[in-house]
Amino acid sequence: MSLSRWLPPVLLAAVLLAALYVVVAVHAAGETLLAGTILVIVALAAWIYTSSKAYAYRYLFPGIGAALIFVVFPMVYTMGIGFTNHSSKNLLKFPRATQYLIDETHQVEGQSLQFTLHADGAEFRARFENPETQAAFVSGPLALKNTNPLELAVEPAENVKIPLGEPLQLRDLIPRQATLKALTFVTPDGRKLRMTGLRQFGPVEPLYEPRGDGTLLNKENGDVLTANFKTGFYENQRGERIQPGFQVNVGLDNYRRIFTDSAFREPFIRIFVWTVMFSALTVFFAAALGMLLAVLFNWDALKFKGVYRIMLFLPYAVPGFISILVFKGLFNNNFGEINLILHALFGIKPAWFSDPTLAKIMLLIVNVWLGYPYMMVVCMGLIKAIPADLYEASAVAGAGPLVNFFRITLPLILKPLTPLLISAFAFNFNNFVLIALLTGGRPDFLDTSVPAGTTDLLVSYTYRIAFQDSGQQFGLAAAISTVIFAMVAVISLVQMRFTKIAREETR
Repeated sequence: MSLSRWLPPVLLAAVLLAALYVVVAVHAAGETLLAGTILVIVALAAWIYTSSKAYAYRYLFPGIGAALIFVVFPMVYTMGIGFTNHSSKNLLKFPRATQYLIDETHQVEGQSLQFTLHADGAEFRARFENPETQAAFVSGPLALKNTNPLELAVEPAENVKIPLGEPLQLRDLIPRQATLKALTFVTPDGRKLRMTGLRQFGPVEPLYEPRGDGTLLNKENGDVLTANFKTGFYENQRGERIQPGFQVNVGLDNYRRIFTDSAFREPFIRIFVWTVMFSALTVFFAAALGMLLAVLFNWDALKFKGVYRIMLFLPYAVPGFISILVFKGLFNNNFGEINLILHALFGIKPAWFSDPTLAKIMLLIVNVWLGYPYMMVVCMGLIKAIPADLYEASAVAGAGPLVNFFRITLPLILKPLTPLLISAFAFNFNNFVLIALLTGGRPDFLDTSVPAGTTDLLVSYTYRIAFQDSGQQFGLAAAISTVIFAMVAVISLVQMRFTKIAREETR
């Protein structure tokens, strides 16, 4: 009895302690926002599962916690990056960038030592010899299994009583080069030796010396580096930027660049217009085709309806990326079956991938092919829910199929279909897979300095800026992603508002 009484609190305390350990570990890794999110979730869990007032939320909390971690946190994190200069040149935080420079070394004047590596059972020993004085040093056993920086002391060879084996050949030394470069050997007189060649180690010292005013002195050429918190780089007296850069807060600069910098504004506007057109046309044609097929399958006189349904549903059953790659081959300008047929019938070979208009038409054709089966199945279900009495009354009144469709079928299925159309619009607004696999956003604009193409959607344009541009501007891409999120949200709210107004008017 006592065990069943104390076991739940003990388990809860153990889980909370483990969660707090995770929070501390995540914070120590530099992910403060994620650590804060986990801490909030842990605090909510502790309150919900210990308070009788929150008993009703115990079954909802797992879903809420998952939404906070996998939905809210990525969204907030992306928005946060949009206010920074985060890029491939500014990856590190300021303390880490500073430490990186402090850890840099350079070779100083002094005699380089010849280096050989000798097997010592499952491990190795390094031997260094001055070719002029014949003085030699030997290290302790080395595992050589990782590339973590490490300082090791060496001692005079005459003090090492263990005989050394044959030195490793160059072909055996080359695979261990990365590991050896991470090692610093310290001689008895305090000299630090770093690898300067496959067979040489030389004396090195730190390249940069921290000074009391926060600057760094380059001991090799005398330059003084000062941290510029506007550009995110250490800079010398001549304004030259020293890599690596560090992340700084740039406020609304990324958003300002989107709408004021012509290099980004002009392709952004053109791509936005095409994105809206692509999403709207895809939803319209896919819904229209799916609805037409659903109406045809509702025709009682049609034979072999089951066979037709299976055949027309197959595009949805096949994984989308496979269908896209198949269509990429079919539309090939020189060897695709579509162009072979068109050339045989009409003597033409359209340039589907190099002509902007044809590339957009190709995207619409493929996307409608991928989307109409789902619309067809949904419309078939909605049509089945329409009372047959309405069609019987219409037949008595002498109405034809077109009157039945526009006066009965369409009005009754359009209302429940509207939320699906809105979600389909939002999905196609961010349909990255289709663009990436079929056109890659190309053909590119010829009048822009940033990577942007005539078939790019905003999401693929963002991807190209983040991962394909020479600077890999993650902060700018995050800002564009935030703008896309806001646009989709506003468009969806407007569409739902118009839908609500239309419903109220039809009552």
